[in-house]
Amino acid sequence: MFLVKVTHSTSLSRQVEFEANSKDVIPLFSITYVIAISFSILSCLRFDCVRNKVWVATFGVLSAGLAVLSSFGMMLYIGVPFVMTVANSPFLILGIGVDDMFILISCWQQTNVHGKVEDRLADTYKEAAISITITTLTDVLAFYIGLMTPFRSVRSFCLYTSTAILFCYIYSITFFGAFLVLNGRRENSNRHWLTCKEVPEEHPPGRSKGFYLCCVGGAYDRHTGSEEIQPMNHFFKKYYGPFLTKTWTKGLVILLYAAYLTTSIYGCFQIQEGIDLRNLAADDSYVVKYYNDEKEYFSEYGPNIMVMVKGEFPYWNQKNMSDLDSCVDNFKNLSFIEEDIFTSWIQAYEYYAHHMKLNLNNETVFKDNLSSFLEYSDFKQDVNFTNNTIYTSRFFIQTVNITTAIDEMNMLNELRDTAKKCPVPLVVYHPAFIYHDQYAVIVSNTIQNIGVTTAVMLVISLLLIPNPLCSLWVTFSIASVIVGVTGFMALWDVNLDTISMIILVVCIGFSVDFSAHISYAFVSNKKPSANEKAVEALFTLGYPIVQGAVSTILGVVVLSASKNYIFRTFFKIMFLVIFFGLFHGITFIPVFLTFFDICGADKVRSQDVLAHDSQALAQTQSPNKICRVKEPGKQTYDNHTFLTDTNQCQIQQCPGVWPYAGNAQQAHSGQACIANSVPAFTVENQAPEVQMYMGSNNALYTTNHQKLNSDEQVYKSANTSSPALTQSDTPLLTDNATAEPECPDHPDL
Repeated sequence: MFLVKVTHSTSLSRQVEFEANSKDVIPLFSITYVIAISFSILSCLRFDCVRNKVWVATFGVLSAGLAVLSSFGMMLYIGVPFVMTVANSPFLILGIGVDDMFILISCWQQTNVHGKVEDRLADTYKEAAISITITTLTDVLAFYIGLMTPFRSVRSFCLYTSTAILFCYIYSITFFGAFLVLNGRRENSNRHWLTCKEVPEEHPPGRSKGFYLCCVGGAYDRHTGSEEIQPMNHFFKKYYGPFLTKTWTKGLVILLYAAYLTTSIYGCFQIQEGIDLRNLAADDSYVVKYYNDEKEYFSEYGPNIMVMVKGEFPYWNQKNMSDLDSCVDNFKNLSFIEEDIFTSWIQAYEYYAHHMKLNLNNETVFKDNLSSFLEYSDFKQDVNFTNNTIYTSRFFIQTVNITTAIDEMNMLNELRDTAKKCPVPLVVYHPAFIYHDQYAVIVSNTIQNIGVTTAVMLVISLLLIPNPLCSLWVTFSIASVIVGVTGFMALWDVNLDTISMIILVVCIGFSVDFSAHISYAFVSNKKPSANEKAVEALFTLGYPIVQGAVSTILGVVVLSASKNYIFRTFFKIMFLVIFFGLFHGITFIPVFLTFFDICGADKVRSQDVLAHDSQALAQTQSPNKICRVKEPGKQTYDNHTFLTDTNQCQIQQCPGVWPYAGNAQQAHSGQACIANSVPAFTVENQAPEVQMYMGSNNALYTTNHQKLNSDEQVYKSANTSSPALTQSDTPLLTDNATAEPECPDHPDL
């Protein structure tokens, strides 16, 4: 007894199975969001029950989810078709939303914890808004440019995703920003992250370590007034940044980049075009089994091509039939056509007429007997014979030795050229032609989209990044990542097709994200040298960028387990995009930026100013005594970054005098500090920890963060527990170290 295995497929099988793929990925959505929330919570977890950011992380992921719901709802409401490729979009939006969240949290943590929440949010937006806006604009424009493609599935994907990115941006600066404020108010009241009850800031004596971890919180950096530096930020500032800016490390990075670029270019020459039709269905689909059997047992034979005679045609006319026979011979003479395998209702009808002794050259005889022939014939579906009129008909030719996408493209072009040259109006067709048609435009369309998008990215960078050279580096990063992704996807057995073309457009947007964040942080910080700028940029945004990259990869990693080729391809290319984009953002771009000191535009001028100020201050300073100022109006205060006088001019520290603020390196707003600017000061015989500075709410504080109260313009220390501080006045500093009748305003920058 023999068991017979039967596999089957129909002309509709591909489309039906292709549309069913989107249903298979729906269960992965919930898994992805659980992973994203878990990672975000772990990243924002603090061993401080007040500074903990668990709820902030949760609402950040929720913000991305709301963006997906809002955008999809709007697109479906206005009638934009939902195609299978759109199912990739939520995974992408989740990564973008979480990335924005980490950037905002990082900037929030650098604000002064004693400031008003409104001021803290303003400072957060001041630092993060431009960076997030750049990445949002570039991502949205990248997808809008993708609308230029002739493929409807690509256009739908780009429209859904670009709209979702816009909603993601709106929710980040409204919904998520509002929650940052609520969380900030909780922190200002020193309340527990879970119970919202007030907890002590200091460890009560006699309590256990467990009590300290669970019920004591609110710690912050006493020097800067901001939250304590997280270990990963500390790693970027103290270890990774200085290591990356060493001369020998830069040389190693250049060699590494050369190896990366060489391998990528090699891979670009190995890339294959086209998509295997088996990959349009799920791995366990009956269609895949059919194609596997076809490839194993009938690989010599290609698609069976339908040739259709358009319109009414006089099949009984000898001259016209001679023209049609000539066309058929032209098809049979093509190198990839098996001439012995030819299926035609006309040949069968002629054999039938010969057996019945009919004269088919007579129109009446031809039509009168055609109905009886088709009634029991296998060719009934091949002739549209209605009301005694033949409206159209078809015959089939068999292709052979079609093995690659190039073969399929050449076959399609030759068949259409042959049909076009025929005097009889013919159309060639096969259900797979809809995919073969893509090959003719996929390369040119991909190059066009990448070229236009890169040019637009350059314009956006020039407009929003205040340095043309750094904008060029952002554009360079885009091109470099595209080359890398294209080359390595070929080495990872991913072909160039409509799916990969979509993701290459995505590649542009994501490569901008990483490089734009670092480049903007590089040019916007006030460090004097290029190396210090690079270290500061990595300290500020290095960890948030890593968090965003990891969260995006986690957002798409579940797709690697999908039964569908399209989703696995999406994961592969997105992984390459994020990995190479991250490596450019935290390794290549910081090193390349240090090669051009022009990105630090005010460096030389600032050094000249400080040299002049240092010389003047050296003549006035005296250790442990008041450093006097000639003009009473120039009082000192701190703007949480450097010491500044009231004409908004940075000032240098006096050697030997207790410094609260860090060393000033540049003149603020391009103003030169005059020689008699006030240094950080101390009152004679006064303990150094009670130096005065201006808080974010325009109140005066000592450097041990005790608020000073005003009484007839004389400021006394709120801390009188130390004998050295008792009855020790700390007046506003003037030329005679006494209080003025009216205190000048002390704005907070």
